[in-house]
Amino acid sequence: AGWFRRLLHKPKTSSVESLKSSHSASNLPSSSSSSSAKSSSSSPGMSLATSSISLSPVSARDISASDSPRWDKSYDVCICHSEGDMELVEELVSYLEGQPESFRCFLQLRDAVAGSAVVTELCDAVQNSHCWVMLITPGFLQDPWCRYQMHQALAEAPMANGRTIPVLKDVDRKDYPRELRNIYYIYMALKEKSFRQIRDTVMRYLQELCQSSTKRME
Repeated sequence: AGWFRRLLHKPKTSSVESLKSSHSASNLPSSSSSSSAKSSSSSPGMSLATSSISLSPVSARDISASDSPRWDKSYDVCICHSEGDMELVEELVSYLEGQPESFRCFLQLRDAVAGSAVVTELCDAVQNSHCWVMLITPGFLQDPWCRYQMHQALAEAPMANGRTIPVLKDVDRKDYPRELRNIYYIYMALKEKSFRQIRDTVMRYLQELCQSSTKRME
């Protein structure tokens, strides 16, 4: 009976503290998707109707372990956006970086190296990130740099295995970029819901990345 009472009163380490300790052990910067999730009524080039994506059994602790393939790249998410959408993007970055997983986001105006060429920075951001969020707004469609970064992302992962995450806001479906027609997008009607969908998509991609790495090692 004595050992049973001690077991019941044994203090538990919080998952957040465990995550932070394993995250710091990676000795990598902390600045800062899976196959496209589909709803039963969706088709290519249509919106993700799910409010959240069911995650695989891999835990947050696993993706943040010091030997996780997550650390093979400098960033978890690169946000591609027009200058006019900066306020919304800052909210999204704050949300993602504030999650227990501490997603590392590349934000051009914050993280680009002063004095470097724009083309170099955009290419490096794409190559050094696991996932790319394309915030497609009227400003995005008119910005040649956004188009350039979108094409770089598609060239990096042409099979659209979840790394490219289009997010539509204030844009009609008919104006959805033709290059992305084979990728499901998130339609931003409710900001909080869309942020959660983006988080779930990135999380699932990182989980599957860890699972694939584990299977290769076995």
